Amino acid sequence: QVKLEQSGGGLVQPGGSLRLSCAASGPISSYAMAWFRQAPGKEREFVATTHQRGGTTYASDSVRARFTISRDNAKNTFDLQMASLKPEDTAVYYCAARAGSLWYFSAEDYVFWGQGTQVTVSS
Repeated sequence: QVKLEQSGGGLVQPGGSLRLSCAASGPISSYAMAWFRQAPGKEREFVATTHQRGGTTYASDSVRARFTISRDNAKNTFDLQMASLKPEDTAVYYCAARAGSLWYFSAEDYVFWGQGTQVTVSS
């Protein structure tokens, strides 16, 4: 069991940057971690994930060139650095975790969720 606490987010102009952080209540070295987002009226969408040990990452086509995901297993943290933000990035962003060493891309695969953080990109 792990509890995820998110921080960061807010309002930013198009082209700006934001950093989201996710702090876990315990060790995350045995967990797969990912970021998802959900815009109003839309389903929760996969954003990015990183390998259990960090290093290798995978991101959706819409954010791959602009977002960077990282994890620090020593600090039990998991971050999403977002750059060149666009209005279509506006959504509530969630960090998620589940035990396992495979790659998981569906929201249904994840068990533990952060509380969600609003990101609004607007001029």
